[in-house]
Amino acid sequence: MKKKKDFTVKITKNINYRQIFDLYRETGWIGTDEKFNKASYKKLVDNSFCFAVVYIYGNIIGMGRAISDGISDAYIQDVAVSRQFRGQGIGRKIIDVILNHLIKKKIKWIALIAEPGTEAFYRKINFNIMKDFTPMKFRINK
Repeated sequence: MKKKKDFTVKITKNINYRQIFDLYRETGWIGTDEKFNKASYKKLVDNSFCFAVVYIYGNIIGMGRAISDGISDAYIQDVAVSRQFRGQGIGRKIIDVILNHLIKKKIKWIALIAEPGTEAFYRKINFNIMKDFTPMKFRINK
């Protein structure tokens, strides 16, 4: 696939779930041992408040989503761009489209958890470290 600077980000739920799975795999968010399960990825998309995708040549090369109650809070998650298309402003555009969608829906508290090393990227988009808060994750004992 060639690099192309012209791209469109759109909020949609009409998505090729296999391509989302492939993007998760390429970006290292899921292991090579995980098998594609269409029902799981349909649920992931359907249960997201909004789902943004970037298509080039009919293929999904970027995505991002937000989870929200639709009233007060939203969390941006899973922003990913295929490695061969990084550095072209696609990730920034995905965030901008999601933020505009959330703001249009009158959601005023928008957060995300950034991977280490990505803080500068998010600071440019007006995200700040929440100094008085600590992200925490529940550990399930098996």
